[in-house]
Amino acid sequence: MRLTTKGLLLIAIPALFELALLAGVVEAEASATDAERWALHSQVVLRQTTAILEPVQFESVRLRGSAVGGDAGAATPIAMWMDIDRRIDQLVELVADNPSQVERAVRIRQAIQSYRQWSDRIQDLLRSGRRADVLERFRDPGAEAVLDQVRTQVAAFQQEERRLDVARTEDAAAARARQQRLIVAAVTGSILFVAIAFVLLARGLRGRLAALTGNARRLAQNQPLAPLIPGTDEIARLDAALHDTSRRLLEADRMQARFQSDLARRAGELARINETLRQQTQENEMFIHSVSHDLRSPLVNLQGFSKELIHACDDLRAAVRASSLTDAQRAHIERLVDEDISEALRYLQTAVLRASHIIDALLRLSRVGRVEYRHQHVDVGDIVQRVIDAMQVSIRSRGAQIVVHELPTVWGDATALEQVFGNLIGNAVNYLDPARPGRIEIGTTAGPLGVHSLRIFYVKDNGLGIAEVALPRLFGAFQRLHGNVAPGEGIGLALVRRMVERHGGRVWAESAEGVGTTFYLSLPQAEQATRDTPESVVSEAKT
Repeated sequence: MRLTTKGLLLIAIPALFELALLAGVVEAEASATDAERWALHSQVVLRQTTAILEPVQFESVRLRGSAVGGDAGAATPIAMWMDIDRRIDQLVELVADNPSQVERAVRIRQAIQSYRQWSDRIQDLLRSGRRADVLERFRDPGAEAVLDQVRTQVAAFQQEERRLDVARTEDAAAARARQQRLIVAAVTGSILFVAIAFVLLARGLRGRLAALTGNARRLAQNQPLAPLIPGTDEIARLDAALHDTSRRLLEADRMQARFQSDLARRAGELARINETLRQQTQENEMFIHSVSHDLRSPLVNLQGFSKELIHACDDLRAAVRASSLTDAQRAHIERLVDEDISEALRYLQTAVLRASHIIDALLRLSRVGRVEYRHQHVDVGDIVQRVIDAMQVSIRSRGAQIVVHELPTVWGDATALEQVFGNLIGNAVNYLDPARPGRIEIGTTAGPLGVHSLRIFYVKDNGLGIAEVALPRLFGAFQRLHGNVAPGEGIGLALVRRMVERHGGRVWAESAEGVGTTFYLSLPQAEQATRDTPESVVSEAKT
């Protein structure tokens, strides 16, 4: 007879009673825990709605103060609206089980979006100097209705959540009381039933259990197991399972050895692939240098021969003037020389110069990956000031205002970072809108949540801006988005991206056409860098 059959015959009736009590305890515990969790959930939801409403109210007060004081430079940080939108998303996730509350959260989002549109319009009027229109809008009863709509939606949401909170708190208290009663009954019954079962089932099992325990110990110590225990009861089955587990462990050891061998083989393949990539990179750089050198010779010849043709044209003009040709023939030849041939030579020289600049840009772009950086503590404020001092002529000619906030120290290569900020500030100066006073702002902003090893810098201007469709290709090589505004080959931002990525950061941009552009870049903090990083000498291959 199986052990389970024996045990059931001995403890069937008491066990049923005990199981019922235990099931009640488990159910009561689950109910109490669930009720308490929902009660805490309601408090979290209420705090979240308060965190959504407070910034909007503070913004309303600030906007009224700006309107009264005539502050034309007041602007709501976009980060505030992004944070509110993120909190609403979190609120929707919190009440996802309640469709009515989800619908109310959607109405809160709509109300806040309506208020944001109204606030943006007020700020636009302030910036344009239309203070009278702003005050008139504040006097309009509809102005307060926009904010009241936000308060109304939040209040309706909170009222429903408080009702749910009261109900859930009552459920939690009732569940805990029921749980306490069942626990007392379950403990008393368990003590009695365990004593009875121990006395009735302990006899006759010691030897078989000792053999089973010995096999379990040998399995844990990776030793050969004793012979199978005879019989068909649970102890015999468990012993058979131990033998089967031992066999599977041996198979697993063999599979692990095969996996390690395969891993070593794949590691070797990866090393070979990396070496192939390194060789291909070197070959690409050699190809660029070779092509650049091969292209320069014909370009030099074209430029030289074009100059020779210009001199020949001068001699031809003199010869025509001294010839015995008729006036009509002389005028025809001079028109051909002065207009057609001269224009063709001018186009030819322009094309040669453009091709030469492109070759130089290719060489500069290829050399970025070969420069060995010297990582050290770099004061970004000093670098930015040097860049601004070097651009004073351009800045003054455009009447631009440069605002530099406090900039922290980072860990990187000073020369490369000076090139990065030089390109970004130079672009901001070159692409200012001549129709309005230029303003360039350089500072830092908060990084993403949980990221403490990077600092986020920005270079912001109120220039021409970039169309949204052009943003994806902004950092590609040879991309000229405003080719008729400033000279260049279109590799500055490509160089910036490669240098920032080599520092372990990234660069991106936000822009609106006709409003301005903001470039962001992340760089490692100085205090997070490894203290014992060896300094390497900056070297660059000569071409």
